[in-house]
Amino acid sequence: MHECMNALERELAQLQQEVEALPLLVARVFRLPEVEKGREHDAITQIAVEQHLGAKACAMALTHFRKLFIQHQSEKLSTKAAVRLPGAICLECDESAQAQLEQRVSQINSLKARLEYMITVESGLPSEARFEFVHQHLRGLITLNAYRSITLLDSPDSLRFGWANKNIIKNVQRKEIVEKLEKSLKAGRSQAPWSREQWAEKVQEELALVRALPDSVRLKIKRPVKVQPVARVWRAEEKKQVQLACPSPILVMCRDRSRVPVLGELLNYNADAINYRHKPPAEQLYLLIPRLHLWCDQPF
Repeated sequence: MHECMNALERELAQLQQEVEALPLLVARVFRLPEVEKGREHDAITQIAVEQHLGAKACAMALTHFRKLFIQHQSEKLSTKAAVRLPGAICLECDESAQAQLEQRVSQINSLKARLEYMITVESGLPSEARFEFVHQHLRGLITLNAYRSITLLDSPDSLRFGWANKNIIKNVQRKEIVEKLEKSLKAGRSQAPWSREQWAEKVQEELALVRALPDSVRLKIKRPVKVQPVARVWRAEEKKQVQLACPSPILVMCRDRSRVPVLGELLNYNADAINYRHKPPAEQLYLLIPRLHLWCDQPF
């Protein structure tokens, strides 16, 4: 894990050097308010956006990519909240520079995926035990920043920015939930404010509840996702728009400096001002295990 982290930091340093050596055509990033410790779960109804342009925006983007440890930020800020800097950096790239940049970003994203796999899968630990494991081996690592891949695009016609606010809904099998709860039970750990014995009793109750459900029941994970910035990428030749999550600046490669993509603005977020074009009626679901965001389609 240390080797993977060291390799990732080296590759990010190389990326910074390579980007700084390329002609900057246009850059626009949007600084969002920082989240203080203890306020990670506050409801978000408004977000004030601060726009930065040009060389300053590019420098902010490169710093953002390398911000992997809490030592890189103020002690007052939360390590549980994602640090986001939406925007785009457009660089003039010839064929050689483009190939080098593509290879560098691919290597960085592979290392990020490898690190995430080691922590979430190879460790064999339930989610509640990973924080202690990570900080024992990589003290101060901000996993949200370390896992997040870098997006690289080849000269779209425009990038416009906006906000997405939705739920993640995923169908799950009873067997998956039973295995997850059994694994948590075997780990022998607890979650505040419960003692180890109280936590084990709580998980046993959850297991009994899931096992007692009728065979016909359908289970879903329905988890709200906090509002997040997105980029809408338009390619005129394809007459196609693609929406991408945009927690970090997108790197855009341009062969022709006379055809620089149009970069839109990210406006302030105001939950009270959202107009839904079409909001289909939600399926009736019943909350089964709140901490897992587990719902079922039948009353129990």
